[in-house]
Amino acid sequence: MSTPLPQLAPRDPESHKGDFGRLLLIGGSRGMSGAIALAGLAAVRSGAGLVRLATPDVCLDAVATQFPAYMTLALPSDRHGRISRRAWDELHRAIEQATVVAVGPGLGRSLGLDWLVDRLYREVAWPMVVDADALNALAERRTPLAKHAGPRILTPHPGEFRRLVPNASDERAEQESEAIELAGSAGVVLVLKGHHTLVTDGDLSSRNTTGNPGMATGGSGDVLTGVISALLGQGLSPLEAARLGVCLHGAAGDIAAQVYGEVSLTPLDLVESLSMAMQNASLPDDDA
Repeated sequence: MSTPLPQLAPRDPESHKGDFGRLLLIGGSRGMSGAIALAGLAAVRSGAGLVRLATPDVCLDAVATQFPAYMTLALPSDRHGRISRRAWDELHRAIEQATVVAVGPGLGRSLGLDWLVDRLYREVAWPMVVDADALNALAERRTPLAKHAGPRILTPHPGEFRRLVPNASDERAEQESEAIELAGSAGVVLVLKGHHTLVTDGDLSSRNTTGNPGMATGGSGDVLTGVISALLGQGLSPLEAARLGVCLHGAAGDIAAQVYGEVSLTPLDLVESLSMAMQNASLPDDDA
């Protein structure tokens, strides 16, 4: 049975940028600075009011020059160009000014980052999207996923899910059942990526019907993180933001594939197609 997708409310003519979310996206590292830039681009394109990218100081110029409409925050870096554990105090101050936090795109791996992500997950009260290496950090620290201070959306692909749940099945149908159980027991929204991506909070579940194999390329998940974060900032609940975000992301991929073909599709094509996807009044419902 199909379920109508949530929709953003019409914008009040008297509204201002602060009404549509103050996003802090945390990520990037030397060699992977493009990931956090893609997330920021997607968040702006998806209607976020203010977007700030917190990234290692060695990556700041590369990230800042990608797009003039998001802000940047330079964080202390370690000798490998990753966010240092010493960044906690600066991150904490920046989080106080935000309404939505996302962490993971291009983050990289280190013991210091594992500690930072674990603390962010357990202590930050704002809605948070957790993706990519932030998920791997939680798995490495064996962070109890129910021990969080605020709403959480986790967006693993099957490999990341198996790291979060070490005894998880390799079979998609069983993995989906395990994802529903995990979401319910941990009190999170879980987005299990793949063909017909599953979105669940443990009680309500749906499968996305948009998207195509051309989206199986590096950077596509970073775009999704930005989209979902922007929708959270505009007032949707975590489950609503995840459902609509996954659908819009896939619809943008379908629009881009019509122009460029699946083989040549890039994450930037997804970002550029988001505006048309968001204007499309005939987005398909997802499958409950």
